[in-house]
Amino acid sequence: MNVRFRVELSQTERAELMALLSGGKRAVRQLKRAQILLAADAGASDAEIVRSVGVGGSTVYRTKRGFVLGNLEAALSEEPRPGANRKLTGKEEALLVATACSSPPAGRARWTLELLADAIVKLTPHERLSRETVRRRLAENDHKPWRKDMWCIPQIDADYVARMEDVLDLYAEAPDPKRPVVCFDESPIQLIDEVRQPIRPKPGQIKRYDCEYRGHGTANLFVFLDAHRSWRKVKVTERRAAEDFAACMRELVDIHYPQAERIRLVLDNLSTHSAGALYQAFPADEARRVLRRLEFHYVPKHASWLNMVEIEIGVLARQCLDRRIDSHARLVVETAAWEKGRNAERARVKWMFTTEKARAKMAWAYPKPTAKSGQVQRVKTSVPRY
Repeated sequence: MNVRFRVELSQTERAELMALLSGGKRAVRQLKRAQILLAADAGASDAEIVRSVGVGGSTVYRTKRGFVLGNLEAALSEEPRPGANRKLTGKEEALLVATACSSPPAGRARWTLELLADAIVKLTPHERLSRETVRRRLAENDHKPWRKDMWCIPQIDADYVARMEDVLDLYAEAPDPKRPVVCFDESPIQLIDEVRQPIRPKPGQIKRYDCEYRGHGTANLFVFLDAHRSWRKVKVTERRAAEDFAACMRELVDIHYPQAERIRLVLDNLSTHSAGALYQAFPADEARRVLRRLEFHYVPKHASWLNMVEIEIGVLARQCLDRRIDSHARLVVETAAWEKGRNAERARVKWMFTTEKARAKMAWAYPKPTAKSGQVQRVKTSVPRY
């Protein structure tokens, strides 16, 4: 091929191309064009560039032409390519999205690409519409009707906001050894045994295990997490009844925080998480003794994400429980080892969400005050203390 365009890079352009090749992820075509320009600048012929870069002669020609007639950006960018016209007009695409967001036909749980294609054919002059056309148009509008998430949709009212800000203010306080903030929750786990021994991994082959397993009942994990220091505690029990909750509260007071004047406990709204649970488990004087040093702070309903210990339970599930554990005894040993290592690492949950951020990001959901001007409406916001 005759050389018609001569590439002469400036020092700045050469440095920019070198940075492009050594930098992060880029499109392969763009990297090839950069190599072509650098090779041409170094005096290589088109035939040599074709061999060394691994492209066709027309690619070399177009890249050099783009640089000489345009600039570096023009040489590196993709030239517009002719293509077929879009099959659906703007109105028809809007109709497709609206149909995908509507209820599916009778007898169907959800829309599929084929059902949507048939529906649009009936609603428009098109005689035929491929599922790929439907998929692309839905993807452009970031819509996938076959997907769904299960989610707890909270009712955000004044009680929700009051509980949320109460918990967030606790997290924002400076650490106080006399009044620690402890997050508490529980997590069930199924005890599972292997029917056949797994095959250990080896080079070139991943670990393999049989799909069949043998169940050995369930267990429960009570998890404590200090919001202001790197401490957590995992207690394994056979159940999570009121008596088990009461036992956890007494251990928290007498064993884990014997010097604390009052322990502020963040927990959810489970029926067993109450002062009454201690009276079910202990004599009245003992229940009162424990409760005098506890202060319950409940997260809003359907807002377990506000309980910091949920994050820690997620870490526990990924690092320790993501396997088959066959017995209560082994579960105790494994969780104790995880707890010891996690505490030794001084791992902490770095909580970033504050009351100020909540008011900024959730301003739309905050209830509007109903008190008339000139009048003060008193709202009870105190936390029950026992």
